[in-house]
Amino acid sequence: MTRIIAPLIGLGFAFVLVLGLFGTITTASEPATAEHEFHLAPKPLELASNGVFGKFDKQQLQRGFQVYKEVCSACHSIHRVAFRDLADLGYNEGQVKAIAQQWTTEQPSTNPETGEPATRKNLPSDKFPKVYANDTAARAANNNAIPPDLSLMTKARPNGAAYVHSLLTGYGESPAEVQKEFPKFTTPDGLYFNRYFPTLNLAMPPPLASDGQVTYADGTKSTVDQMAKDVTAFLVWTAEPKLEARHTAGLASVIFLLIFIGLTIGAYKSVWRNVKH
Repeated sequence: MTRIIAPLIGLGFAFVLVLGLFGTITTASEPATAEHEFHLAPKPLELASNGVFGKFDKQQLQRGFQVYKEVCSACHSIHRVAFRDLADLGYNEGQVKAIAQQWTTEQPSTNPETGEPATRKNLPSDKFPKVYANDTAARAANNNAIPPDLSLMTKARPNGAAYVHSLLTGYGESPAEVQKEFPKFTTPDGLYFNRYFPTLNLAMPPPLASDGQVTYADGTKSTVDQMAKDVTAFLVWTAEPKLEARHTAGLASVIFLLIFIGLTIGAYKSVWRNVKH
């Protein structure tokens, strides 16, 4: 009986392997899509915070916050960031208070005298309020799309900062080569062509449409590329505000380990110096 069953098990195993190989070949030979052919990897982006010795450029962060406030905040929130955190960007206490009170959305509160729901102006201790009350309101205002919170965006996407910068500067018309190779491919109404977005089409219109869209307080020329780079640097900070402290702690740890290794080697040689090998 065993002699009969063993070959059958072997044949079954071989059959499964053949099916798996056939499935792999079939998958590999699937026709290319417009997304596969024309999607681009993010362009490299140099920021002051890059690398193990990176530090934030506070002037650039303030410019990036200005771009976020004047352009991005209409649709996207940074709800994980508190107003008082802006002190890390170089704003003083008075400026932080002024920014909090100037923010258009007020915080929900309760009237202490009546107990009725009320609103109050933002305090430095408050987090940046959400733009929309819920997902339904967000969809209604954005053609059924929900604008994501940007607090952790550069951590939530592959190639983080480079992806955000490339996406902001990657809008354009669908190239003729796309239409030629994929005649059925068209950018649907309400979507916008962007070769750095995985599906080539996204619901967000170009937020940085032209040079000079923001007038920088420090006089920096506000080209589309400069604004995209500045707001990306700001979003790197919102995602990892303690980056400089982490770099400093890491460098201190490496120096400590090097010193410890040196002392260990010295102690070893001192203890065994009179021992003959």
